[in-house]
Amino acid sequence: MKIDRLLSIVILLINRPLIQAKELADMFEVSVRTIYRDIESINGAGIPVVTYQGAGGGIGLMEGYRLDRNLLTEHELADIFTALQSVSSYGGGEHSLLMEKISSVIPPSQSAAFRSKTAQLVVDFSPWGMQKPLEERLALLKEALEESAAVTFEYVAASGAVSRRSVEPYTLVLKGPSWYLYGFCSERGDFRLFKLLRMKSLVKEERRYVRQDIPVKELPWSSGWADPSGTTPVVLHFPAAGRHLAEDYFDYSELHPDGDGGYTVTVYYPEDNWLYGFLLGFGPLAEVLEPEHIRRRLGEIAAGIAALYSSCGDSGNT
Repeated sequence: MKIDRLLSIVILLINRPLIQAKELADMFEVSVRTIYRDIESINGAGIPVVTYQGAGGGIGLMEGYRLDRNLLTEHELADIFTALQSVSSYGGGEHSLLMEKISSVIPPSQSAAFRSKTAQLVVDFSPWGMQKPLEERLALLKEALEESAAVTFEYVAASGAVSRRSVEPYTLVLKGPSWYLYGFCSERGDFRLFKLLRMKSLVKEERRYVRQDIPVKELPWSSGWADPSGTTPVVLHFPAAGRHLAEDYFDYSELHPDGDGGYTVTVYYPEDNWLYGFLLGFGPLAEVLEPEHIRRRLGEIAAGIAALYSSCGDSGNT
């Protein structure tokens, strides 16, 4: 991603007096033209990078100007390194070069302490088991984002309806266990959030687009569930046999002992297919006490599941 490349270039300039644009282009697998655009971005951030012509020329910091190596503390560098490790846990090792550059600015006398700090927290976004098709979609969408290229795909909505979409990608979002693409949909004439697992036949187009500024307050994944008007209060009861599930999913401050070794908890979720799937995942170890219509709907779904498998025993005996 561009921010990784910019930070890597800055760190290289801290440690080297001059470096060739061609060397940077080969290092990051981009064009020389892209490197010069990166230099303009770094200059715009207030770091005076200049190019020196001639046989011994190259790219370097302005003479007399040097970034303070303590601009970031070792603790802050360790936080950045840990974050990069987390992002790299899914979709390949594209941040390995930047991680190597960060490690290179740590004095040898502090390297052991630095490694210890970066091992204190591990955030692994990768799922249990391999999901190669999803990783391939992520890689293609990252390319499209870098190149400001539109993408087309077939999208299967939650209702089962299939539509063809042409989208200008803006942001990849990891929300809970799922990846989403936020982008401008040409068919809808507005921004939409698409779940990657629901995409089929994803293709990067030749068409390029100019990225718009999106107000942060309008981002749909940041506040949707926090809006009380869009959620339904659900009262759950976990008997003693299911208390471990309650403790796995909810904070102790939310759990109210029932006097028999179990818990009662009130949660607030949007009422959709995800909610019913989430509640059914507890099986017989959780009961919805309120509201009545969700309790009734769960009973209908459970009855349908029971009917689906009711013939399994008979078919096994034939």
